[in-house]
Amino acid sequence: MTVDPQKAQAVWKDVGENVQFTVLKLKRDDQTKAQQAIQEFADRYQAIIRSLRIRSAKPGGDSDLKVTLGFSSSAWDYLFPTAAKPKELESFATLKGTKYQMPATEGDLFLHIRADSEAVVYEAQTDFRRFLQNITTVVDETKGFRYFEGRAIIGFIDGTEVPAVEEAAEYALVGDEDPKFINGSYAFAQKWLHDMDFWNHLKVEQQEKGVGREKFTDLELAEKDKYHNAHNISSKLEINGEEKKIVRMNVPFSDPAAGKTGTYFIGYARHWQIIKQMLQQMLDTSDFLLSFSTILSGQVFFIPSRDLLNQIAPGKLNK
Repeated sequence: MTVDPQKAQAVWKDVGENVQFTVLKLKRDDQTKAQQAIQEFADRYQAIIRSLRIRSAKPGGDSDLKVTLGFSSSAWDYLFPTAAKPKELESFATLKGTKYQMPATEGDLFLHIRADSEAVVYEAQTDFRRFLQNITTVVDETKGFRYFEGRAIIGFIDGTEVPAVEEAAEYALVGDEDPKFINGSYAFAQKWLHDMDFWNHLKVEQQEKGVGREKFTDLELAEKDKYHNAHNISSKLEINGEEKKIVRMNVPFSDPAAGKTGTYFIGYARHWQIIKQMLQQMLDTSDFLLSFSTILSGQVFFIPSRDLLNQIAPGKLNK
């Protein structure tokens, strides 16, 4: 079987101007009702996206709306108990290092919506809610935004090592190693809160050593000029001498009046285990970013292909 990016959901790097991440929990009070609701939602989901793309299209150009929908391991077991399951889909368990940890939090359904217009994001989430509100409760809703030049909230260029779109399918999409779930993707969602006062009081040279790159030019520093736990050292995973990549986005969010600013990290990958190993390596090396950050959440989801969503809609996964 051949991977086809056209059959995948929007798992490519495109932060968008306005972003919303929504994590929902199934009420689990009526399994049949939940299954029927998810089937109807899967049927309407792609139609809603198509409709909004037409409604929000810019003159002479395509719409900017991109959406992904994912299911956690426990949600998959509840909604599709007799169906096959993606090979690497599991519930995220808290990861621990010598100084820091990455906590696991609850969540069954995951929505990642981004668009240039906040009105489009709002409309998409509102339409989705019509089909999900009776079977779910909201665990978390985080609104993000595109920072200057697409930089992370700490002021550095985001995603320098993320593969280009034309190369990303190899790293982002499940292949023939799990043919029933080809063109799907594993997503890891994680919410970070930063001590921005600490960060902003560092000299630029210290920030650069902690990230491993020059702040303005984005050029990588020489190894001798980085901290031993610089972020681009800690997050770079090599297995048998080969660097493993994922599609990653660091989306800023903030409630500035309350002094709460952070990063919503979303990583899409062909293999969940690659993301998991990257996270553990960041902990084992005490990634510099962890020194001024508190991690609030973490969960892994499977993002079905559009073809698989079309099988969910008529209930084929429960036959």
